[in-house]
Amino acid sequence: MYDRDSALKVAEFLLQIKAIILRPNEPFNWASGWKSPIYCDNRKILSYPRVRTYVRQELAKGVQDNFGKPDLIAGVATGGIAHGVLVAQDLGTPFAYVRPKPKGHGLSNQIEGVVESGQSVIVIEDLISTGNSSLNAVEALRETGCTVKGMVAIFSYGFDQANENFKAKKCPLVTLTNYDVLVEVALERNHITEKDLRLLQTWREDPASWTGN
Repeated sequence: MYDRDSALKVAEFLLQIKAIILRPNEPFNWASGWKSPIYCDNRKILSYPRVRTYVRQELAKGVQDNFGKPDLIAGVATGGIAHGVLVAQDLGTPFAYVRPKPKGHGLSNQIEGVVESGQSVIVIEDLISTGNSSLNAVEALRETGCTVKGMVAIFSYGFDQANENFKAKKCPLVTLTNYDVLVEVALERNHITEKDLRLLQTWREDPASWTGN
């Protein structure tokens, strides 16, 4: 996170458009099997021009302020593709995107677009949870000979595991906003109660075993 005022505004937008839903008393089930009081779908940003424009501008600013202008912007499939295209257009750079794994047909590409060895790259992601899928894209780009300078994402849950993963892969991460800021805004705007806040805090402390009780 690089700008608190921006982080607060992005969090408020995400709550307003229901890109993020907080439901501590009726937890969601994640694909990982975890129960979660939060659901995030940043694709909804694309349906709201005002929010989309602000997020695009802040992502582009996050790239330039923290890393300078790269040779290439790369989006992580699928959530980071559209946002990555918008940032690349804003910065006037080429764009490519990275699949979770190579296609099982055709040219068997994992990276789609023109990518050249030696290029400096910033990766755009919509959401960071553990960071594993995002860092898989970083590794794929590095294997082509690119220099990945870092990643800029819209939202992070702020898990310790993610912080450790990014540190281990030596990939600096910048996020527009995060879980702590979101919960702060949600309480201030009466999206949640003080009781909800306690449940949300206990989830962040141990999401893998959290049950909501």
